Amino acid sequence: MIVDDSAVVRQNLSTILTKDPNVSEIFTASDPIFALQKMQNYWPDVIVLDIEMPRMDGISFLKKIMAERPTPIVICSSLTMEGAAVTMEAFSSGAVDIISKPKLNVGGFLEESAETFLRIVQAASQSRISKLAIPNNEKPQLSKSHMDHKLSADTTWKLVAIGTSTGGTNALETILTELPPLSPPIAIVQHMPEKFTAQFAKRLNSICQVGVKEAEQGEEIPPGRAVIAPGNRHMTIRMSGARFYVDLKDGPPINRHRPSVDVLFRSVSQQVGKNSMGIIMTGMGDDGARGLLEMKKTGAYTVAQDESSSVVFGMPKEAIELGAAESILPLRRMASEILSKAGHAGSRF
Repeated sequence: MIVDDSAVVRQNLSTILTKDPNVSEIFTASDPIFALQKMQNYWPDVIVLDIEMPRMDGISFLKKIMAERPTPIVICSSLTMEGAAVTMEAFSSGAVDIISKPKLNVGGFLEESAETFLRIVQAASQSRISKLAIPNNEKPQLSKSHMDHKLSADTTWKLVAIGTSTGGTNALETILTELPPLSPPIAIVQHMPEKFTAQFAKRLNSICQVGVKEAEQGEEIPPGRAVIAPGNRHMTIRMSGARFYVDLKDGPPINRHRPSVDVLFRSVSQQVGKNSMGIIMTGMGDDGARGLLEMKKTGAYTVAQDESSSVVFGMPKEAIELGAAESILPLRRMASEILSKAGHAGSRF
């Protein structure tokens, strides 16, 4: 079901979807009210949803669907800072992914992005929306178990590298809101378009005790900070002494993604080695699997999210099958594992 008040968008997305043999039926609606009427007779497997529409906005529709009959929803949002900010609310309400669109020449843009769009819809169709934890927006209160892992300022830290895709926005929120202010330095690749990563980081920063920001060229990642790779830029890690620094790079997509999890993990394996921890989480495809294996081979502690808590088990599954994951853990255990395993980097320092 495509719900968008733009006839051009509805036509273009419908045309793209007809090229996929796995798509059996396509319905369209110009606003959520019409969509709800059609959905009384036929409930879609995936909904592609605009945000700004007449009669009912996309966020209200999304929340209604998630409350009544949770369904994989892909947001089709404008590639603007305003659109990105609203889209973060959609993610926190249960949307699984995003396809961005410009204000101008939207038809041509969507045609150029056809492969990406089909991949996103396919991932959404495979997602287990019932596994999507939707965290609250309040500052977390640390449990006793987390307090037991509280680390001192003079602790020697390991770098934590995290890679994720479909379902990752809420999974990352679950982890980061459970960490205390003084936590290991964290570098994150979340597959997401440019502009949206800045808003995602801003939102997380407002609800987490650790500092969260979009990564900048050359900046240090100190304890108590998590940096997120900017959309459309690869992120690598450079080590100097006992400190970790960000390098941002252009270059072609790797595994069809920029930023790529493999690019991050490989740089960590080469620069940091045993003084790092790698985590691969929910997402479609195999980006990050080989990079995690390289991290493991250089002595890093590596973790894959388990199937039961993954919205899409593709990326963790590929890593597990390669033998890249030393541990396989549910989402609820990730924060405590970070605190217990990444607080001391060993004899190298």
